[in-house]
Amino acid sequence: MTLSFDKPVRAVVTGAGGGLGRAFCLELARRNARIVAADIDLAGVEETVAMVEKLGCKAYARACDVAQRPAVAELAEAATSLLGGVDLLINNAGVATSGPVDAIPQQDWEWIMGVNLWGVIYGCELFVPQMRAQGRGHVINVASAAGLLCTPMMAPYNVTKAGVIALSETMAAELAPAGIGVTVLCPTFFRTRIIDAGRHHGEDNRASRVGKLMDRATLQAPEVARFALDAAAAGTLYALPHADGAWLWRLKRLAPERFYQKLMPRWFGKFTQR
Repeated sequence: MTLSFDKPVRAVVTGAGGGLGRAFCLELARRNARIVAADIDLAGVEETVAMVEKLGCKAYARACDVAQRPAVAELAEAATSLLGGVDLLINNAGVATSGPVDAIPQQDWEWIMGVNLWGVIYGCELFVPQMRAQGRGHVINVASAAGLLCTPMMAPYNVTKAGVIALSETMAAELAPAGIGVTVLCPTFFRTRIIDAGRHHGEDNRASRVGKLMDRATLQAPEVARFALDAAAAGTLYALPHADGAWLWRLKRLAPERFYQKLMPRWFGKFTQR
């Protein structure tokens, strides 16, 4: 089942207070969607809704902490009431933490698991039954190339995003007979607030270097959102918008042991020296 924008799509976007979530909402508005935009930052998501409505589309703002199942259940109920059903769920909310595995405290593991993994699980658990009942729908789970490549010093982030990829692959097989499509988005670097709002341990200038890579990216949030929606409309499972991520994933699949024993340490060493 592919997602069609031939008629207005009823969409729910989490993490919509800025960054990629806001870009998703604006691109959906250009495609004449009706949107429930959710974020733990209510002021940010209200700003997103105002931007969407300037484009002539209807949107609703909702505060939601996706790490809390009751909050996601309330969001699902509100979306059904406001939109009359949901055709597209975009599980986008995410946070970041970085540092050596042995330097990251347990509370930061629990924090990132709650948002990045449990938030996606709750969204799928609570929205997919509605899609089954109506016999159609699509889920876009926002993961990361980090979930495919497992870059050093990002263990919690890698673990959560790899989990999102595994969940998406499982759902794609399970839900195809029900007419429900799944796309997992795996970008590399582009400018968002995720690094600035993250919890970082160990080397104190790694975040600034990542920020420079984000700024230099040729595809930024608007292009990534457009790429993901086009992938969903084409029925694509894996959406890798950035060429560097796609090529590194190919290299890993060709020679996984060499990739982690030789290529990744060499690349990461050069990155940390720059």
